Amino acid sequence: MQLGLSRHALCLQCVIYCTEYIIGFTGYFSAKARSLYISSALRNAGDGALEWHIVPRENPASDFPSDFELVHIRQASASSLLTLEDHPYIKRVTPQRKVFRMLKYFPSPCNATRGTQKWQSWQSSRPFRRTSLSLGSGFWHATGRHSSRRLLRAIPRHVAQILQADVLWQMGHTGSGVKVAVFDTGLSEKHPHFKNVKERTNWTNEKTLDDGLGHGTFVAGVIASMRECQGFAPDSELHIFRVFTNNQVSYTSWFLDAFNYAILKKIDVLNLSIGGPDFMDHPFVDKVWELTANRVIMVSAIGNDGPLYGTLNNPADQMDVIGVGGIDFEDNIARFSSRGMTTWELPGGYGRVKPDIVTYGSGVRGSGMKEGCRSLSGTSVASPVVAGAVTLLASTVLNRELVNPASMKQALIASARRLPGVNMFEQGHGKLDLIRAYQILNSYRPQASLSPSYIDLTECPYMWPYCSQPIYYGGMPTIVNVTILNGMGVTGRIVDKPIWQPYLPQNGDHIDVAVSYSPVLWPWAGYLAVSISVAKKAASWEGIAQGHVMVTVASPAENDSEVGGELTSTVKLPIKVKIVPTPPRSKRVLWDQYHNLRYPPGYFPRDNLRMKNDPLDWNGDHIHTNFRDMYQHLRSMGYFVEVLGAPITCFDASQYGTLLMVDSEEEYFPEEITKLRRDIDNGLSLIIFSDWYNTSVMRKVKFYDENTRQWWMPDTGGANVPALNDLISVWGMAFSDGLYEGDFTLADHDMYYASGCSIARFPEDGIVIAKNLKDQGLEVLKQETAVVEGVPILGLYQTPSDGGGRIALYGDSNCIDDSHRQKDCFWLLDALLQYTSYSMTPPSLSHSHSRVSPPTGQERPLPQRLEGNHLYRYSKVLEAHLGDPKPRPLPACPHLSWAKPQPVNETAPSNLWKHQKLLSVDLDKVALPNVRAYRPQVRPLSPGESGAWDIPGGIMPGRYNQEVGQTIPVFAFLGAMVVLSFFVVQLTKAKSKPKRRKPRIKRPTYLQQQQQQQQQQTTTGKNPTV
Repeated sequence: MQLGLSRHALCLQCVIYCTEYIIGFTGYFSAKARSLYISSALRNAGDGALEWHIVPRENPASDFPSDFELVHIRQASASSLLTLEDHPYIKRVTPQRKVFRMLKYFPSPCNATRGTQKWQSWQSSRPFRRTSLSLGSGFWHATGRHSSRRLLRAIPRHVAQILQADVLWQMGHTGSGVKVAVFDTGLSEKHPHFKNVKERTNWTNEKTLDDGLGHGTFVAGVIASMRECQGFAPDSELHIFRVFTNNQVSYTSWFLDAFNYAILKKIDVLNLSIGGPDFMDHPFVDKVWELTANRVIMVSAIGNDGPLYGTLNNPADQMDVIGVGGIDFEDNIARFSSRGMTTWELPGGYGRVKPDIVTYGSGVRGSGMKEGCRSLSGTSVASPVVAGAVTLLASTVLNRELVNPASMKQALIASARRLPGVNMFEQGHGKLDLIRAYQILNSYRPQASLSPSYIDLTECPYMWPYCSQPIYYGGMPTIVNVTILNGMGVTGRIVDKPIWQPYLPQNGDHIDVAVSYSPVLWPWAGYLAVSISVAKKAASWEGIAQGHVMVTVASPAENDSEVGGELTSTVKLPIKVKIVPTPPRSKRVLWDQYHNLRYPPGYFPRDNLRMKNDPLDWNGDHIHTNFRDMYQHLRSMGYFVEVLGAPITCFDASQYGTLLMVDSEEEYFPEEITKLRRDIDNGLSLIIFSDWYNTSVMRKVKFYDENTRQWWMPDTGGANVPALNDLISVWGMAFSDGLYEGDFTLADHDMYYASGCSIARFPEDGIVIAKNLKDQGLEVLKQETAVVEGVPILGLYQTPSDGGGRIALYGDSNCIDDSHRQKDCFWLLDALLQYTSYSMTPPSLSHSHSRVSPPTGQERPLPQRLEGNHLYRYSKVLEAHLGDPKPRPLPACPHLSWAKPQPVNETAPSNLWKHQKLLSVDLDKVALPNVRAYRPQVRPLSPGESGAWDIPGGIMPGRYNQEVGQTIPVFAFLGAMVVLSFFVVQLTKAKSKPKRRKPRIKRPTYLQQQQQQQQQQTTTGKNPTV
């Protein structure tokens, strides 16, 4: 997994230890019982010479019963492993996996792409296992893929106070009584930031509990630091699980043991700032389910593989886990934060909404390895922010039985603040709002809820990609995968069937709805897949249609006094869609999803061999993941793009102008080949973007384990060229096993050919374009450079049948793939669609100076399938047959059972988006309690301990640091009080002093004589003489 986008990256190598196997049991057994079961199973294998022994695991969980064992088996045969799985108490046998990480320097992409490199066995930077999801503090984050150049403000603020944790602190809530586990790189014993470290455990093969890297200390500090860079829950009970060595190595078995111990210790909240793309790592995924089933609230980082879509990491992509994405302090989605959708459900279904929420993950301050503070970025920073918030929130609830993985997620997503201009696969439900979550959680009643809580195919950009294309009659059903969260219990079920109720005043009868759902909701969650299609009567109608689906969920009541022994909750899913008349056939493009394969479960290599630090093809190859930009471009050009998640035999070709096949790795059923030939004869056109396929190169890019001397070979190349050749051979076409790269100009457009193949054979009356390219295959195999002239890369052909369709071939898909695209060729896709849809041959191609005679295929043999490949293990088409794989029987086409409508004559709400009010909880009416002065206790400084604070600006706060910005109002208030007191004192003094008589002013003598005369005249009644 690529951990950063800077020039310094963390390079990861995954090693599968084929001599060490994890034996999973159906229950928890003692060490003696586990040994007896394994011995009994291997004796039944009948191989007396088989050498095996149980690998000792010296850790705190070794004294307790366990549900797995680690066994070393030398030269284990497939039959012996199958015999193990046949034992009644053995559930699964999987290889032990190791992740090795090292800091490695990579040249910048612009320099590394063109230069000659030494080709060796690939060192994967996207592991098959899980790794830390942090980025260096020097990472320069952008807010969008093509954002303008601007310097973002660096704000090294305390994230707990930014999210208003101090409001809850002043109420007396500081995480007390909540057990929080940090699975990371450890923590030193006498770190000054922590006062309640309950236990430190080591699960690695190193004899230390301390953190030699600093990542685990940082994560723990964000959650529970009590000083300097404060955490959310300083009084919480910290349990430190050291699961990574100082060399950043970890094993699956270490995690499994540590998870079992966390269950034993009744951990409440568990932070996992690691992740990987392998959602099919069954022992790990099963153990995560078991953890959450035991009421452990797991918070995990969503991944650092953004801005590419379809890059979610496991376990954050699981329904029962709170998956966290990252934003910066300006509330922009961080460039590194992975985007949805989930890819578990492909090709037949559609992905779920993830992340669940986003929060600050860029430039966040946390505890340094020994003391002080540091800044880090990454979703592994955002994850402990939410884990700390969850710990703090859990401590505010008096009835702790109400707090479980579902209720906590319900409170978080219902209170989240939606970010404007950002879609749901980037932000989930929005930004973490701690205070609103507190309000909801403290008025919560057990219930079910939905994520997303409504379906509005008209609301952009939040409901992208659903809002990007209206629906119409005859189109593939639009599938929305909704997650059911069940806060009533760890297990539940849907009562009867969901009910579809169209709103008659809002034309709800113009759409048909089909619903499929989880038969059991466990643990705490399940899925509700809603398929929406347009009724036939609306084939020429345009407008808005609305309705809702009613779902009732039931869970066993923990209290037997409940009526009927069950708790029930009914939720409503509003639906709003825009309908347009069915577009003309020429405007409709069908994307073949069924024949795209990706990691996991098999090793499917990247399409661009230059990307040695990113060898796995794991983004789903979907129009809404790594082909998102192409999809957006086609929509802007007026095309309607639909997805085929079933075999070619399952669509009506008369409805579509072009079938688009890009980077196909799957084989084809014979019936598919026959039908496609018939469809093209009847007017369907075909565009194929192929990729490299060379068996010698495939052997070169295998993974090698130096310890066990085991190789893991790719199961195809960038595309399955032999299968594509079978598909198009009837028209005299074929791709070669040549491997080419280079820059060139075509129709005045700059192009880059990245590890593509060439056209080996093409009809003589077709149009073929050739370019001079470098022989990349020669470079990979012999480290030699050579330029090949006249490599056929593009072909256009009109089939000879009357009314027949057209075929266009191009040997490289990287120019329309977002994963590692350097120069897009959307203009070429436009030109090819003009040709296939309207039979308009672009003059820039037909009269190009690069046009050559079509190749006949006589120069070199066509590529053959790699001998001994294991594609049949992962294929939907092939199955094993006496060592020679053969096609399976053609599966039946998917059939939707449309729900019987129950129309309602009521008006639909005009705006479906409003804050989710769980059981009518109105946030405005849930007032915060009276705030009382309270501050968490702070451990005094130890003798010799530095009292300096690592705070920007040279400010020296008290022992319990408050955010500088928040202390300004306090100082202002105190200053005002001082001034007021001064005036009061002065006024009091003035009133208490005795009054002094004013001195009489002595008048002049002549004034006194005049005054006496006036008095005498007044007495005698005579007026004075003038």
